[in-house]
Amino acid sequence: MKTQTSFSKLFALFTLLLFLSAGSVFAQKFGYVDTDYILQNIPEYQDAQNEIDELSKQWQAELEEKYAEVDRMYKTYQADAVLLPEDMKRQREDEIIKKEKAVKELQRQKFGTEGELFSKRQELIKPIQEKIFNAIEEIATKKNYAFVFDKASGPVIMYVNAKFDISDDVLDQIGSIMGVRGK
Repeated sequence: MKTQTSFSKLFALFTLLLFLSAGSVFAQKFGYVDTDYILQNIPEYQDAQNEIDELSKQWQAELEEKYAEVDRMYKTYQADAVLLPEDMKRQREDEIIKKEKAVKELQRQKFGTEGELFSKRQELIKPIQEKIFNAIEEIATKKNYAFVFDKASGPVIMYVNAKFDISDDVLDQIGSIMGVRGK
């Protein structure tokens, strides 16, 4: 009997806490932004993206040229292999392997996770992202939003009411900081 009474009290306490916490959730304000839209309306981002794309194309062309050279070396080796003595074969194979490793290393230096392209992207894009996040935080604080979701992050939000979209507010805030203007 005593356990049933303590269980009832525990259940009542749990139910009370559930209702109190549910009420506080419903009282909170939510907003969302579309960071893709925001970024598309910031000229500095477009300039940075163009610079990154241009570097990427330049480095990709350089790598393709070097891989083509490795391919030519290999094809020449295959054509000559029948006539070459064993020591010359090994020497040419070593040259091809060395050249291919050098090209792969260059590719890693340019496009790897810690490569030059990643560093350049961080250098150019990160300050813009920080300004966006700071603007979102400032607006959310001013307007008392408990949560601000990013619509561009993928299928996290299934439905959004446009009246809660603060993307233009973020662009206005950034515009006052960076000298750009939203739509």
